[in-house]
This record gives sequence, structure tokens and C-alpha cells, in this order.
Amino acid sequence: MATKQTPRTSVIVFPFDLFGGTGTGAGAELLGDALHEMFDDNALESRATRCDAYRDLVGVKELSFGTTKALNAWKQTGRKALKQSLNAGERVVWLGGNHLSVLPVYEELGAGTLVVQLDAHLDIYQLHDVMPNPANGNFLLHSDAALPQIVTVGHRDLFLHPKEWRGTFAQAFSATDVATDPARVLNDIRTRVGKANRVWIDIDADVFDPAHFPAVHQPLPFGLAPLAVLQILEAAWEAENVAGVSISEFDPGRDVRDTSLNLLGWLLEWILLKWYEG
Repeated sequence: MATKQTPRTSVIVFPFDLFGGTGTGAGAELLGDALHEMFDDNALESRATRCDAYRDLVGVKELSFGTTKALNAWKQTGRKALKQSLNAGERVVWLGGNHLSVLPVYEELGAGTLVVQLDAHLDIYQLHDVMPNPANGNFLLHSDAALPQIVTVGHRDLFLHPKEWRGTFAQAFSATDVATDPARVLNDIRTRVGKANRVWIDIDADVFDPAHFPAVHQPLPFGLAPLAVLQILEAAWEAENVAGVSISEFDPGRDVRDTSLNLLGWLLEWILLKWYEG
């Protein structure tokens, strides 16, 4: 009887950071380098460690936007890279520049996927000081395909009326909701992921409180503590069909003593262990 093959994980470094959040492309590249270093260190261990669970099962693909041609084709390149990995049955870790860099992921996943999004902002802004073209603050309004079902968690928006986000998000939980009624938030996520055919977790790094994660362009106060983020991720992992995780908006030029880099490095290894130890 054939045994089920353990799926591989493809880490796609996608350092696109035009139209908001310049410098976050370097963050995606730095996280890719950190993973290479982590894998090299793991290979030097002669005794059994937890990293043996994913040893030789993770590959890193690094994309570049150093030419005008590459920039013009950024969305097509992103969708193609993700499609190849998903069609190969791989799990995906997407290391993006700004949050706009995750738009190809949303477009390729389409309407049959539930996205659990962690973000300080509701990226649907059409205000007087926001450009009408696609940017990291309004990218959900510029999809060329049907969007997935999105549940966003951790926003600190005090401006937009709920009627403005209901057409884009299935649900929007603020940081206040997480702080005052975490059970309601976590139970809602568990219920939704239990019904979903495929789940994707999208982490905009500014969801963290700046005290824990200073390396973002638009830090907002009263953000989520790392332990609250872990509770949300655990709730999303109630399903066994988490196809991928995206991380964006990390700007290493704004980091303080590598606080943010260390947090994301730890989180990336936690994600791999969730997939391969479970």
C-alpha cells in the first residue's frame, strides 16, 4: 500500500515594494537570508533536533525586480510562481516586500480560499491623500480576479464605517475586539476554517504593537502582542489545510537591535514545525 508523501514547502522571496513601503523589499530578502542561515546551522547538527522534521523538505526561491521588464511583469511573475508551487502540492511561505506584494497571492488563490489576515490597516482606503492607483494601502480594491473570503484581525482603524469594509471582508475584528473578547474572535476563526476547503494566513507585520515590532513604516499604537498573534495562528491551524503563509511590511532599516528580525525568524521556524511536527 502506497504511503502518503510528505509535502514540500516552497519559500518564495518576493521583494516587491513599489507604491508604498519602500525598504520592505530588503526585509523580504533579509528573511530569505535568515532562513538560509537557519538551514545551514541545522545541517551542522549531528544529534537529533526538532528541525529534523522539515530537514530537506524546504526550498527557497528568490525572485528579483532589478529591471524595468521584471517590474512591469511583477503580478504575472508572482501568480506564476505561486501557481507552480500549489500545483506541485507544495506548501508555500511567501516573503513579500510591502503588502501590495501579496496581491498576486490573493488573485491566484481566488474565491475558493479563506484568508485569515492579520493587519493593522483595512487596505481599502479611498481617501483624499491616497493614490487611486494600486498601493499598499488600497490593494484589495485593485484585484483582477475574484478575491478570497477574507477575515481580517487586529486592525486599529478609527475612521472607516463598517459599511465600507463589508463588501471586501467577510469579517473584520479590531485590536479592541481581540483585547476585550478574544474567545469570540478565536471561535469565529475556528468555525470558518473548519468549513474552508483551503486556508491561507496573511501577516502584515504592522499588526504587531510597535513595542514588540518597530520595523514598519506606519506603526499604530495598541497593536497585538506576539502571544495574541500566536493564539490567532493556532485558531487558524484548527484546519489541516493551511496551504500557505505570507509575511510582508518588514523594513529592516527601522528595526531596533534586530527585535523585529528575531521575532519573524522565530515565527518562520514555528510555522515549519506546525506543518511538519503535526
